[in-house]
Amino acid sequence: MAANTATEIQPSGRLSPPRFGVLKTLRRRLRAVVVVGLALTTASCQILGDGTSVGTPTAGVLRPSLTNDIGAREHPRVVATYGGVYKDEGAERAVASVVGRLVAASDDPSQSYKITILNSPAINAFALPGGYLYVTRGLLALANDTSEVAAVIAHEMAHVTANHAIKRQQRAEAKQLVGRILSDVVQDSEEARKAIISSQLSFARFSQVQELEADAIGVRTLARAGFDPYAAARFLRSMAALARYQSADKSAAGAPDFLSSHPSTPERLSIAVKVARQIGAPGIGERDRDRYLTQINGMLFGDDPLEGFVRGRSFLHKALGIGFTVPQGYILENSTEAVLASNGDGTAIRFDGADVSGYSSLADYMNSGWINGLLPESVRETTINGLPGVTGAAITQGWSFRIAVVRIGRTGYRFIFASRSPNQAFDDDFRQTVDSFRQLTPTERARLQSLRIKVVKAKAGDTPRKLAIGMSGVEPSRRLEFFSILNDLDPNKAIPAGTAVKLVVD
Repeated sequence: MAANTATEIQPSGRLSPPRFGVLKTLRRRLRAVVVVGLALTTASCQILGDGTSVGTPTAGVLRPSLTNDIGAREHPRVVATYGGVYKDEGAERAVASVVGRLVAASDDPSQSYKITILNSPAINAFALPGGYLYVTRGLLALANDTSEVAAVIAHEMAHVTANHAIKRQQRAEAKQLVGRILSDVVQDSEEARKAIISSQLSFARFSQVQELEADAIGVRTLARAGFDPYAAARFLRSMAALARYQSADKSAAGAPDFLSSHPSTPERLSIAVKVARQIGAPGIGERDRDRYLTQINGMLFGDDPLEGFVRGRSFLHKALGIGFTVPQGYILENSTEAVLASNGDGTAIRFDGADVSGYSSLADYMNSGWINGLLPESVRETTINGLPGVTGAAITQGWSFRIAVVRIGRTGYRFIFASRSPNQAFDDDFRQTVDSFRQLTPTERARLQSLRIKVVKAKAGDTPRKLAIGMSGVEPSRRLEFFSILNDLDPNKAIPAGTAVKLVVD
């Protein structure tokens, strides 16, 4: 949550029932800002993190000669959306070291590329027409060797050489036209609905086929460049494990989304392993773990300081001087516009800020129309840790909401709890969270530091459990699982002496 995002919600932005699947699965970072208008001209491999649709394509047929212009035009917006360019010499060397080899081994060695590391903790990589490739620092933090980074970049290069962005744009325009014809011409609304769903499924599958094609091309390119062809499958497994770790609802983490533009991880894993086996048995090709981890040692991890910090179940913002804690069972996720949380029982939370300086009281603000279905009799002014506040409730379209606004100066800090099945635990969690909101002391603010990657060499007798104890920013009960995922290690096996491993420290 950025320090400068306290803006009033306009009538068009009134609170409405959340898309529960989006709020529940926090590996999808929800951004309230309008993201880049690239949805289908971006060959996006949104792996974890922000999976939000990113715009609507402009009608008209793209000519291949325009690809460089498209990439150059959209590049500044991509950079702005993902927190800017991340500058780190080690990380830059780690990426640059693989590019030349991959280009020479690719299907089109004449294609030039411009690779940017984005300042985002999301696990993401994607390509724009014209050879614009992007990887996030979050992705680099999850990778454990040079071959895994090379696998990601080879996949994105495959999108470029196969012209996937152009093909996706053309297919999207055809789908858009079909949808308009069906809506305007077909009189039977049920038949029209079925036809539109069929069209959506067809387009989603078209995008999935592109992803699988890029996976296969990428693995072959990886092998030709001398890297371990099994790196792609290894990294996919790490991403799947991290997705499960970050999901509050473990039972839903692996559920397929048949309208998703990306295939399920098992399907991608199957393709990656199959293509690698056609090349050779495991153990071939370069991995280069030690050198890679040395290069990312000291890299920023997790939230950018400007957006505040998630520390276990607490959110702390150094610049704003505020903090709060969610109850046991909730998983927090931070974004530029809001802090989100969810548990496995169907409760979703949003925390953000708004300018309340134009209202004589917080009750007036609560009743000003930004909440659909507000129950006027529920609005009550209160005091929360010495700060003026107001609470209320709303019911709309099958959703129940509990809302609290706490005022500091011109800003109203807003908690919005949502559930389809409210019960006493829902109300208790709301009250516990709101009551935990407080202003940080000067000492707390001074001690609050960014998390970074620290690479150490395991000593004889070291185990994942022993080394995980030294991790920061993670609940003690979850450190072992997180350490094991971050380092792609078996939590129950001793670590060979001399093995380089990543810790997250402040």
